[in-house]
Amino acid sequence: MEKTKIYLKRIKNKGRGVFANQNIQKGEIIEICPIIHFTPKEKKHIEETILAHYVYPWINTKDGSVVLGYGSIYNHAYDSNANWEQNYKTNCMVYKAVKLIKKGEEITVNYNGDPDDRKKIDWFEVKK
Repeated sequence: MEKTKIYLKRIKNKGRGVFANQNIQKGEIIEICPIIHFTPKEKKHIEETILAHYVYPWINTKDGSVVLGYGSIYNHAYDSNANWEQNYKTNCMVYKAVKLIKKGEEITVNYNGDPDDRKKIDWFEVKK
């Protein structure tokens, strides 16, 4: 069985995180995750559940989405080492390395959507 590029691990005082099982080069695709979309009516119900913490906006609609795979588990960092792109044709989220990620390093994304965006995140507590 082929070893996967990434794995999930518990982080003390932070929950879970996604880590590199090997070195991942800048520009390399880390993961392609399918999306489950839901309507605004469904979103209203989801906002009352734990899934609300894992919802991504789907930019060209008023709907939301949940990203499968490890997509909804990547932790936030202002100085992230990965980024995500929405692929509207395939209804997938594509995660790519924005710098070299070393084996054993946590893979993080900037929840603002841009690796260089340092605006304060106010909808959850940023833990280090």
